[in-house]
Amino acid sequence: MTKFSTMIGLIAIAGAGAVPVLAQTVADNDVPTTSLNIPGNVQLFGDGKPNVYRPSATVNGEIITATDIEQRMALIRIANGDLAMSPEEAQRLRQQVFSNLIDEKLQIQEAKAADIAIDENLINQQFARLATRFRQTPEQFEQYLKSKGSSAAAVKQQIRGEFAWDRLLSRNIQSTTNVSTEEVESVVQRLNEAKGQNEFHLGEIYLSATPENAAAVMENAQKIIQALQAGGSFAAYARQFSEASTAVVGGDLGWVKAGQLPQSMADAAQQMQPGQLVGPIEVPGGISIMLMMDRRQVLTADPRDAVLSLKQISLEFPSGTTPARASELAGKFAEATRSIAGCGAADAVAEGLGASVVSRDNIAMRALPAPLQATLLDLQVGQTTQPFGAANEGISVLVLCGRDMPQTATAPDLQEIENRLLEEKVNKRAQRYLRDLRRDAVIEYS
Repeated sequence: MTKFSTMIGLIAIAGAGAVPVLAQTVADNDVPTTSLNIPGNVQLFGDGKPNVYRPSATVNGEIITATDIEQRMALIRIANGDLAMSPEEAQRLRQQVFSNLIDEKLQIQEAKAADIAIDENLINQQFARLATRFRQTPEQFEQYLKSKGSSAAAVKQQIRGEFAWDRLLSRNIQSTTNVSTEEVESVVQRLNEAKGQNEFHLGEIYLSATPENAAAVMENAQKIIQALQAGGSFAAYARQFSEASTAVVGGDLGWVKAGQLPQSMADAAQQMQPGQLVGPIEVPGGISIMLMMDRRQVLTADPRDAVLSLKQISLEFPSGTTPARASELAGKFAEATRSIAGCGAADAVAEGLGASVVSRDNIAMRALPAPLQATLLDLQVGQTTQPFGAANEGISVLVLCGRDMPQTATAPDLQEIENRLLEEKVNKRAQRYLRDLRRDAVIEYS
């Protein structure tokens, strides 16, 4: 299923995986360097920069224009709050966008060759859903994109590429990929052997460095950290700037143990809490920025494994609300919700504020953002969180109506393990598939 839950997901930039932090000698989808005949005293001839960014290209006879590239660049700026970049950063990102557009063109071409057609109505529906996330109609969103230097056509083309590739993989790869019982049992055995050990769900942004450019790379890493601390999306920055293979998935390393990490990262991870950003950290071959998405102990009960019953009270700010007015409304909202005495009183307070109430049961605490998890851990049933929200959207609080605590360690979920193994296999085969499309493509730069 194609994912369009956020603008960040829509504008994923597939960067080249230069030196993954968790690199192996030879990745499953890489060609071993021992198969290449490279002399030890390499001498380069001719143009020193044959692969620099060029304004357009023809991919198997279909054109990618400079306008296509600039409109995709504009989408990235939109998703990152008009992200400011140095000329060097912009040039590097432009090259990544160019590469991504080439891959997208190849994917759409391959799907077309396999007689996979994407209904335009489906694309328009996804475009409309994206518009609603910006609180706009499709027509308004189209004008908004145009005012920012992009276009509805650029967004719809990316939606088209995502659907085409997903359906192609579903037909050609996922349908012929299996996970054996032995593979699942092997994972279960490893989990049982690791019971009680710490595991970390980490995000990484890796920047390669040499002794000659280490200072400049460190300065660049500091700028990225500052942007992230100001509210930038970690996943978006990882896609744009990380040189690890995880760039294509927003820097998501998945669940790892300390022993799987370089020592400097392992030491940092042991001290980090969910939601915490750390870096720059020196690692072999470069510098890393780490985000602790979550942490747990293998097969060990954790208070954050609790299942919650919640009420959310939300007050939307009218369109055009000034920051000063938003602050005033937020103050009144905070004062009124602070006095809520139990879930039974929440509806009356909300009605008095002109706010909406949504009740939800069976909410996994781990599914909530890290700051809310930390707050809810300390709440008693009937208490409310501190207000949260955004000046351009509104303000909310959560009322804790119930909490089911885990009594014992959770046993391994066999179906979840099988699904994860299947996803890993499909992703590896998909990478090889795309690599082969690149190798066979006729690409002419202009």
